Amino acid sequence: MAETHVDLPAGSGTGTRTRTGTHAGTGTEARSETGTGTGTGEAPPAAPLPVAAPAEGAAGGGALKARLGALRELVGLSRTRLDDEVLAEAGRVLDEAAARDRLPTVYTTVAIAGATGSGKSTLFNALAGAQLSEAGVRRPTTATAVSCTWEAGDEETPDGLLERLAIPARARRRAHVVDTALRGLILLDLPDHDSVDTAHRDQVDRLLALVDAVIWVVDPEKYADAVLHERYLGAFAGHADVSLIVLNQADRLPDEAVDAVLDDLRRLLDERGVALGEHGEPGAGVLAVSALTGDGVAELRQLVGELVAARTAAARRLAADVDGVARRLGPVYIADGAEAPVGLTTRAREEFEDRLATAVGAQAAGRAAERGWLRRADRACGTPWAQAVRRLAIHQAERRGEPPALAAKRLRAASPPVVARAAVEQAVRRLAADASDGLPEPWARAVRDAARHGAEELPRSLESALNEHPAGALPRPRWWSAAGAGQAVLLAAQFLGLCWLVTAVVGQPVVGRWLPLALLLGGSVGGPLLAWGGAAAARGPAHAWGRQEEWRLRRLAADRGHSQVLEPVAAELMRYREVRERYVVAASPSGGSEVSPTIR
Repeated sequence: MAETHVDLPAGSGTGTRTRTGTHAGTGTEARSETGTGTGTGEAPPAAPLPVAAPAEGAAGGGALKARLGALRELVGLSRTRLDDEVLAEAGRVLDEAAARDRLPTVYTTVAIAGATGSGKSTLFNALAGAQLSEAGVRRPTTATAVSCTWEAGDEETPDGLLERLAIPARARRRAHVVDTALRGLILLDLPDHDSVDTAHRDQVDRLLALVDAVIWVVDPEKYADAVLHERYLGAFAGHADVSLIVLNQADRLPDEAVDAVLDDLRRLLDERGVALGEHGEPGAGVLAVSALTGDGVAELRQLVGELVAARTAAARRLAADVDGVARRLGPVYIADGAEAPVGLTTRAREEFEDRLATAVGAQAAGRAAERGWLRRADRACGTPWAQAVRRLAIHQAERRGEPPALAAKRLRAASPPVVARAAVEQAVRRLAADASDGLPEPWARAVRDAARHGAEELPRSLESALNEHPAGALPRPRWWSAAGAGQAVLLAAQFLGLCWLVTAVVGQPVVGRWLPLALLLGGSVGGPLLAWGGAAAARGPAHAWGRQEEWRLRRLAADRGHSQVLEPVAAELMRYREVRERYVVAASPSGGSEVSPTIR
């Protein structure tokens, strides 16, 4: 970025002695002195600030516009998942950014803030070159913010900004001295931030949230005030780039004491996380002045002029506001600074489907279907004697008073499986835990709620699916009929051989005695062999039929679990991925152009 110097007009400096003190951590001392001036002398210029090209609108610059757009989308996507209090600050920043963007950027609002007796009003008058704000020993002297405007010379007027700041007409002033270096400046003299009047403190807090830059005025006695550093300077640490910290009333201290106080002030600011603009780095400027004697006022005027000339203070202030919002919203969108959570993995889905399959008894139903196939094959291919024994057992069971259904239980396929509700609840809890692992608590809670709501009707839905899609009828292969016919032939051979053998035994003439014996033995041995062969041949189809039944129930359970639990959970995770992406863009100083988050 090119740097430009904004020179003060000749005659603007009085005879001054400018002290900047010893830079913290450098051990070097910067001090310039001029003799007593007669109006023609000029104070040595302070180190110039880099001046950026004018921005288009307060939110000018692609990065800031991208960040504000991402923050706006972030708030919109998060409203139904987060409390209004969590998003209140982000909404306020967006509102203020929109309001500031509608107002001219040729004007820069700079507030002078400080404690009682720090000499704010005197410094305000010194910068304005006239007695515009009341200064005195009575405390508090400034009850209402007073503004002084240096006309920008364009068609734009400062009225809109002053209305936004709610500066009453009676407190609006115009600069008496034309200073081209300050054109476009709206300088505000704020009430004391430590005033005994709470209305004054409220007014200070309101205006500090609206102005583009702040000049913090401290005095040698209260520069280390804990309230100032904790409530204001520490809270505004992110706005150091648009802040100046001025040690006023330096004329009350010896030269060496001024340097020591400046060093201590820098130390306190560093402890509060306030970046200092030293060695060409961006940050807050720290300098000593005496508004009463004019010592250092010219240097302060030059720094303010450079800030105004850049016309980027409003955008930098908004960027700092977005930084602060993103920093405070971080725990809501990024859990402990971790990488993007994995979310709903393929393994989690498969485990969920396995647990639902267990809940509907898919595996047990598959085994039952396999056994049913084998029983049907046994009845079709088994020996007639074994079937007769089975029927006799059923008859005896009925005579003992057992229900017919129970007596015939071994001959029928198992009844439709019943859904185990406890297993369904456990499956949903485990899925929700896996899917929400690594998510920030608000979004983890949203995922768990989505899973729980979907699971409320899941058992009933599974039962309905099982009733609507019962198991199909067992098929009857053609070879069963052939095997049954073979058993009938072998049974006939047994009867024929037995009758033939009995006839031979009683002495009736028959054609050979070996033939009936062969028929009897062949029928008696062939029947069991045929039954065994049929059972062996039925194992493969029976196993396939059982697997088919198990797969059918698994798909039924998986389909209902997908529609009622997995889809709502996936939708919540998708929403989180979207807000996380938006948050990364909003939190990135480059507006996301250099950030490629891994969102799975």
